[in-house]
Amino acid sequence: MNTTLTLAGAGLDLGILYLNIRPWWKGGRNPKDLAHFGGSFALGSVSTMCAGGVLGWLAGCSAAGLNRAGNTTLHGATGATPGGAIAHGSLGTLTQEGAVVVLIATVVAGAAWKVAGKADRRRMAGGALCGSSLTLTAGVAGALSWLPAAVNGLGAALRTGLEGGGLL
Repeated sequence: MNTTLTLAGAGLDLGILYLNIRPWWKGGRNPKDLAHFGGSFALGSVSTMCAGGVLGWLAGCSAAGLNRAGNTTLHGATGATPGGAIAHGSLGTLTQEGAVVVLIATVVAGAAWKVAGKADRRRMAGGALCGSSLTLTAGVAGALSWLPAAVNGLGAALRTGLEGGGLL
């Protein structure tokens, strides 16, 4: 699976990001109003660290789908020929403990999806799409370079606690 993002795909991605951030920015800027989009963005970002499985596959599909849609939209709207891929970035890989944290986050996101309304589900889908595709760029991966250590460290702390290492 191709895990690079084209400029047209990134442009479409940034449009989705704008549509989700603008209402929050124009409103009261309450962090709670970004929870659905932001939480799903974070899950989408860490899914790029999954070496396989459904989350890793979906992360690759998000870039491919955005590239196709972005290239078609760019050409249809402007007549320009879509360009190639932009600089690729990666967050790295998960440890076994970090993978458990991602699994727990996925369960939590699934539960949130189940009780969310239609508008919040759209925000969650947009967040996951943006997170899983924008994190494949060098700039966003660099900005989120702290995330793998945080996820893997949280997983290590969880393991220590479960093994009786005295977290409390």
